[in-house]
Amino acid sequence: MAKPIIVHADWDPEAAVWVATTPDLRGLVTEAESIEALRAKLPGMILDLLEDSGVSDLPASIEIVARSSDRLTAAE
Repeated sequence: MAKPIIVHADWDPEAAVWVATTPDLRGLVTEAESIEALRAKLPGMILDLLEDSGVSDLPASIEIVARSSDRLTAAE
């Protein structure tokens, strides 16, 4: 069984989107306004990239690791 594709999603506060990349699959870079939209978008993109690269052993799953941070400021 193939290992899962691990996708890293980072919040870009300037663009107000989640940016998704993975070292597991060359060429996967996408963005979406919500994690839910990203989850809906990723399977089709991943299947297309796997097909283009000739991979026949499909991954069992997609795991999304999301990261967001906020700067703390002192109360006024």
